[in-house]
Amino acid sequence: TEHQPKVMQNQAGYNVFDLKVDEQIDLTRLIVGSEGTLGIITEATLRTEQIPKHRGVAVLFFHRLESAAQAAVEITRMGAAACDLLDRRLLSLARETDAEYRRLIDSDAEAMLLVEFQAFDNRELQTKLEKLTQRIQRRKKLAFDVRTTTQKEQRDFYWKIVRRIVPTLFKLRGDQRAIPFVEDIAIPPERLPPFLQDVHRILNENEITASIFANAPQGMVHVRPFISLAHKSDLTKMQKLANQLFERVLEYGGSISGAHGDGLSRTWFLRRQYGRLYNVFTEIKNAFDPENIFNPGKIVGHPHYGLADNLRSVNLDPNLVPKSAANANDKDAAKPTLPNKSPSVEKTGSIPLNSHDEPEPLVAPSKSKRKNPTIALPVLEPMLNWNVGDINSSARDCNGCGRCRTQASSERMCPVFRLAPREEASPRAKANLMRGIATGQLDPKLLIADEFKEVIDLCVNCHQCRLECPASVDIPKLMVEAKAQFYSVNGLKISDWLLTRLDWLYSIAGRMPAITNFMLRNRSSRWLMDRLLGVAQGRKLPLFDKQTFSRWSQRQKLHRPSKQQDRKVVYFVDAYANWNDIELGKAFVKILKHNGIDVLVPGNQNVSGMSLISEGSLVRARRLANRNVELLAEWVRQGYQIVATEPSAALALKHEYLNLLDDQDAKLVSDNTIDASTFLLDLHQSGDLELDFKPLNAAIGYHLPCHQRALGLEVPAVELLRLIPGLQVEMIDKGCSGMAGTYGIKRKNYVRSLRMGFALINAMRSPDIIAGTTECSTCKIQMEQGTSKPTIHPIKIMAMAYGLMPELENLFNRRSGELVVS
Repeated sequence: TEHQPKVMQNQAGYNVFDLKVDEQIDLTRLIVGSEGTLGIITEATLRTEQIPKHRGVAVLFFHRLESAAQAAVEITRMGAAACDLLDRRLLSLARETDAEYRRLIDSDAEAMLLVEFQAFDNRELQTKLEKLTQRIQRRKKLAFDVRTTTQKEQRDFYWKIVRRIVPTLFKLRGDQRAIPFVEDIAIPPERLPPFLQDVHRILNENEITASIFANAPQGMVHVRPFISLAHKSDLTKMQKLANQLFERVLEYGGSISGAHGDGLSRTWFLRRQYGRLYNVFTEIKNAFDPENIFNPGKIVGHPHYGLADNLRSVNLDPNLVPKSAANANDKDAAKPTLPNKSPSVEKTGSIPLNSHDEPEPLVAPSKSKRKNPTIALPVLEPMLNWNVGDINSSARDCNGCGRCRTQASSERMCPVFRLAPREEASPRAKANLMRGIATGQLDPKLLIADEFKEVIDLCVNCHQCRLECPASVDIPKLMVEAKAQFYSVNGLKISDWLLTRLDWLYSIAGRMPAITNFMLRNRSSRWLMDRLLGVAQGRKLPLFDKQTFSRWSQRQKLHRPSKQQDRKVVYFVDAYANWNDIELGKAFVKILKHNGIDVLVPGNQNVSGMSLISEGSLVRARRLANRNVELLAEWVRQGYQIVATEPSAALALKHEYLNLLDDQDAKLVSDNTIDASTFLLDLHQSGDLELDFKPLNAAIGYHLPCHQRALGLEVPAVELLRLIPGLQVEMIDKGCSGMAGTYGIKRKNYVRSLRMGFALINAMRSPDIIAGTTECSTCKIQMEQGTSKPTIHPIKIMAMAYGLMPELENLFNRRSGELVVS
């Protein structure tokens, strides 16, 4: 026990302490915490404990970090279930993130404690909270403010400060990043105050800024220094800081790894922490894994000489040419450098998608017989509005935390990965892939390889990873760039080419709607579309209206500008509303006029081009974007706001066009574009929305489209529909519909799309709802795929409630008019 840390939690090295149970060695205690270096766990028996029914939370604010640390020691002795300490830097981030946090957190606070007590009796819980306030604020005079609650909503709000704000450190942009290389320190809880003073002293000596977060009852301290991995001077500081902090940890009887394991970032110090005991670790590893195949390099197995040995390559020069690109066609050119190279990697040529594990195969071998073209790629020439340095920086923002691999129902993160949870399907794999190419670690010729395409096709541009990633890494932008690189050389397949030119297809089909609708209903023509065009035979497709919305709007003289000085909008019409659902456009126009808002529908607007952007066909997408921006920017300058009923169209104008165009007009259009549901909700919140709705006695299920969610995370349609008397709106929170624009229409993706959206399709079959509702035209297709119940745009439901369109009166009683072709 000479080298046993005197801490409550320890994950450093192997657990060789207290292994004897009834004179026998308990191997489970040895295996737990071994980081997969000794074997693979296939089955485990867990012990559960009853959770107390009553929970109360307190937030305490302090003028000094040392006072917060002293209070944390006192609170731990009072039996707190949790006591988290946040320093001023994290509190400042919280205040900048949310207006409610600004009201809660005093600007003078240097530290905050978030404390939770639990009890099986409510009276006992109230007593604990009262004692906390009495002891810490009144008697000890450590905290200048204390707030307590037992209400669930308020309690959850307080906890979000920790759960949401700590990850925002990864969102900070710039050369220096919050690097978690000394963030898992464990010390005896009672030694927390002097240890934090030592941490500040060491940081000041090294002229390093850091954030500090601590779990006081466990004595866990998370220090995240701001370091630039691109500069050797910072790497030297990094090693020196780690040495100094870890030496102080040993002096306090602590451990360098309290909860998260050693990994590659701490293994190098284990021999210093455990001394001669480290040789025992080596003997254990050799006994369990003589071939060193289980997670090699962690705890023991490979020599480690310093902290910076396994860092990712960083390139901050936007003009730097990747080394492997210089002689892309030279057979004798140097092979790409792969981190953590092992014999198996050189042999198979695998690409390291997961920087935390050994490199693994990219995807299953391609079945394509097409040979990759031998084309010179001297440099990576970006096709979006950025440079190689920006690509590298964006990919480098991914810290590999694995949050994108979640299967939690409370998040939408990556519907493709949820369906097939392989590493190459995860967003972080795509960031690692692009980082390898941008830094020259991987050969740029990979950009035109079939294997590369199989990985980038696993992104459907839903934007959910961009929303939920703790570091806000823009994986969709990286993947659009990757697809553009591939297609610039290889071109689009015929089915992809056609489905990215919906305006061209629609203009032809819309001229003869009766013939087109007959073909869409006919089994033989659908079979031909399946075989020749790649359009899934079993997919329900929307029928065409007898006339287009643009033609109707011209007859209504909506192409003429308004004489009003304010309260006027430009309606940006998508392909679906123009050709397939003219009632939607009519409903929106009539709602706006009913609320005293003038509508302009320019006759020369183009489709948004979102299908082109998602597919990576950027040459035509940029032409469309230029035309739309030139048109719309002029109307914005005349006082108009741009409103779209299709979320994908709104997202293209607000977000995607900025990636395509380096243009002030594109920024002007982005800043003045809004989706229809949000526009009307804003109107209501300002008191300007007419509320003369007629009752609608119906129960409907609402699905939030991914692109609607990407516009702002709110659910404006539900709030609007709940203004209608008698209408019951149920949220169908089942994640992505699986359509992803034209993705689910293609034969090759049809089954996968149905599997991705199965929960939503199944929810539509519920007898509790008579119809579905959503803003997205392709989500509507999926919602109607497995049921005869209609799915209706929220705007049409509002028009029905206003009584503006008698032709919609029996909308809820209609059945889907499309045919299921088996």
